[in-house]
Amino acid sequence: MAQKISNNTDQNRLERHISEVIKGNRTFENAFQAVSRMILEDHEIEKVTVNGRSTYDFKVFRKGKKHIIGMYDEINSFVSFVKDAAEGGSSAEMAFVLIGEPGNGKTYFVDFLNKVYRDFTSIEKNRRYTFRFNNLDKLGGYGKIRFIESQTYEDPMILAMNLFQSKDDNINWLQKLGARDKQIEKYYRNFRPLGACSSYIWEQIRNYCNGNIDEMLEFIEVNPIPISETMGTLTGKYAAKDKITSSAVDLIGEESITRLLHISDTTHPYRFDLRRGALARVAGGGIHFADEIFKNKRDLVQVYLGVIQNRTIEIEGFKWPLDTLIIATSNNSEFARFLEEKEQAPIVDRCRLTYMAHNTNYLLQKELTAYAIGSREKTTFSGEKLHIDPNLNYALSVSVILTRMPSSDKLTPVEMMKLAAGEVAGEKSIKTLMEVINDLNNEPDITKRFGQKGLGHRNLGRAIQILLERSETQEGKCMYAGDVFIALNSVILDYIQDPNDRIKYLNDIKIGKSLHRKNIMAEIFNAYMDQPDAVEKDVLNYVNMIIGIDAKNLGPDKVWTYKDPQTGKLVPLKIDESFINSVEDRLGLKTNEQKQSYRTTIAKIYGQKMIQDPNYNFMDNNDLVKAVTDVRLKSDVAGAGSLVGALSNRTNDENQKLYNRMIDTMINKLGYCRTCAEKTIEYFCTQDDAS
Repeated sequence: MAQKISNNTDQNRLERHISEVIKGNRTFENAFQAVSRMILEDHEIEKVTVNGRSTYDFKVFRKGKKHIIGMYDEINSFVSFVKDAAEGGSSAEMAFVLIGEPGNGKTYFVDFLNKVYRDFTSIEKNRRYTFRFNNLDKLGGYGKIRFIESQTYEDPMILAMNLFQSKDDNINWLQKLGARDKQIEKYYRNFRPLGACSSYIWEQIRNYCNGNIDEMLEFIEVNPIPISETMGTLTGKYAAKDKITSSAVDLIGEESITRLLHISDTTHPYRFDLRRGALARVAGGGIHFADEIFKNKRDLVQVYLGVIQNRTIEIEGFKWPLDTLIIATSNNSEFARFLEEKEQAPIVDRCRLTYMAHNTNYLLQKELTAYAIGSREKTTFSGEKLHIDPNLNYALSVSVILTRMPSSDKLTPVEMMKLAAGEVAGEKSIKTLMEVINDLNNEPDITKRFGQKGLGHRNLGRAIQILLERSETQEGKCMYAGDVFIALNSVILDYIQDPNDRIKYLNDIKIGKSLHRKNIMAEIFNAYMDQPDAVEKDVLNYVNMIIGIDAKNLGPDKVWTYKDPQTGKLVPLKIDESFINSVEDRLGLKTNEQKQSYRTTIAKIYGQKMIQDPNYNFMDNNDLVKAVTDVRLKSDVAGAGSLVGALSNRTNDENQKLYNRMIDTMINKLGYCRTCAEKTIEYFCTQDDAS
């Protein structure tokens, strides 16, 4: 005798699951709604400005040890796509495709999304469930097969909406379990018929039980869908293979000889093993990742077209509806080749194309570079600890970012890099960068758009590998920043095929080297002053002096008292006009008009930046930092003509003591080891890359 619905306590029964959904303890939603809820549910959204344009940042992508860096526009496009699909828009019948250069993070983005989604669905309330048919030996005709799980991981609610052949009967059954009209209406928005084999077996059970629903439900067992990255359930990936080894079987499955040995009915749709393919394993509200989708041969692309458009797996007239978010990637060259085949246009029409650019913010690149360098402690071939030069990350980051800056008549590569990071670039404003980006993004040739070309993350990784294998690195037990440029040049010569790109990138690396030198100048000054933030203090002193020089309350002693925006305390500052003039001379400002104009610009920046960030320190203004350090460094040092002279000529005790003291400061206060401290001072004493 079957148990009644009212006194059912079995955790795995269909009635129990539906009751939990009605109470809100479990969820019934499609893949788009689940992903959209995962991103937007806690409203962890922040408004940010990227390249002068306001956009949104979704915090779900910024959590974890190796989270997503940048990709603001691409993530916004994806969230908009998923949200539209969740609300029943046209996106529900499309795939989301990321197109861009190799090594710019397309695959990493999808893999990260899949990981977050697996974590999200592992929370009890968000778990996804499916059902299986038990006791099939009672029906006969199944041989040794005693139970069959839904091949496409159909949701139990889908079964509940297909229990009876009449929709009204199904609604009445849901109402008996406590579902209200609004809930039923919401469930039916995601209605779809049962897959071919589930429908076939359910009809067999109906006939066996003479339509008695209580008896029929005894055959049903509800279980959670397994969450497995390696098995490809819930989140799965299909990587394009070559034309010989690839087959539609890998996507949609095939007829199973093993099953035919057990099933007596040769027309039974269960003879097809859908789990043999990648799509069925993610069909229960999962994410399917088609890596390099346009590399697939034509018949596989046609399979994808059918799946994307109809959201069904179709074999020999049998259909299995899918509930799947499909995300694909492609590199620019493969996509361009695919477009040349005009007859393939229908699948492109079914895709939401997003062109993914390289990261163009050098401050964010520092985090990506840290990923590439690695978080584990590094050792030499002989097992000794390998030190990392504190300037290594900066040298690598600015160099690769500069290769991603397109040529422009309006902005230099450094100005473009500074503005893209939200920093000051002399007289040039963010509006100029916006104009440049808008002009470039109107190019029909995708590779000419902003950030679409340049050294990618893989090339950055190769440069680090070359740096590690150098004998200088191994013998010195240090990844010295000055050797980065040799490694990058090697990568450009070996891996960049286009001669025009190669010439541009090599020139960009030279610019990166000159920025590295300016950075070293500041580091040396800090070492000389025996203070980690000596340059920063002097730069801020200059800024405060030019603001205070025209102050009404400035007395004859030239001491100006101002309120420090960081601490809120009153700070006295003596105005040193000779220091101000020396800095401005170094900046190339000769006339009073030029100096006054520059001071007005700095005061304006001060006013704007301090409102947004009281800790702003003007250290992003390379020219000003260099001018201040030059003035301080090239003044009289311990009786020698200059610091360079003192450090180069260590024949007297005084100079040797200075050298030793600076080495000691660099090692104990600035994060250097003896190797990179000595090499950095040696580099400072040369005229290499001086500008």
